[in-house]
Amino acid sequence: MQYDPIKRSLGKVFNQTPILRKLFYRLLDLLLLRAWHVRKELRSLKFSSGNIDILDAGSGFGQYTYRMSRLFPKSEILAVDVKQEQIEDCNRFFKQIDLSERVQFEIADLTKYTQPSKFNLIISIDVMEHIEEDVQVFKNFHQSLGEEGVLLISTPSDQGGSDAHDHDEQDGVHGFIDEHVRDGYNIEEIEEKLKSAGFSKVEARYSYGTPGKISWRLSMKYPIQLLGVSKLFFVLLPFYYILFFPIAAILNFADVKGKHTTGTGLIVKAYK
Repeated sequence: MQYDPIKRSLGKVFNQTPILRKLFYRLLDLLLLRAWHVRKELRSLKFSSGNIDILDAGSGFGQYTYRMSRLFPKSEILAVDVKQEQIEDCNRFFKQIDLSERVQFEIADLTKYTQPSKFNLIISIDVMEHIEEDVQVFKNFHQSLGEEGVLLISTPSDQGGSDAHDHDEQDGVHGFIDEHVRDGYNIEEIEEKLKSAGFSKVEARYSYGTPGKISWRLSMKYPIQLLGVSKLFFVLLPFYYILFFPIAAILNFADVKGKHTTGTGLIVKAYK
């Protein structure tokens, strides 16, 4: 099973109107545990001025850009990605909802992209596991941050991120990770790489502990596997989530509130 075709199919369904697109973002916020963790970290950030510049490095569908545009209403946001179709789609949507004056999407290669001392905040959500030249990207992030700037990263850990150590294709797992250049980061490894890139302080913690791993299987892995078998499951999907989402939400809450000695994800903050 391949993950990207499923994402594209879902995107086509929800891209028909701005209202459906906003609903799609809301569903991602509710279902994706990483979104719960990212939301917690974004809310904890304090800036001396509301007029901040933000870089969404690897913006994908644009759901985190949309969240930050609401959380930081005076911010200027630049979102970059390597996929032209997603950049065009996001620019079109943000123009439809009258946010294009302060939110822009551009194609960029993170291994080469810098804007010296421009940004107060850079986020990179589930991106670094796809990039071989990670230290170069960290250096570019450091160069692009202004004084007291913050980098926020979500990425798989080396403790089995995205079922990375279970390569049984009959179980449908391999398609979740076949675009990754590494299974995940060790905490000490990513801290060392970020400090070598120039960051003065790094804080890293595990996400997707025991509650999160169970939630991910219920809310994401199993539904996507079923969609990979037959698109007819779209019809049954709402009923599946009516049954299982309350359980997943409780597990997500427990994962965000808990302190995990290990986990399949990492949440990392680095300070210039």
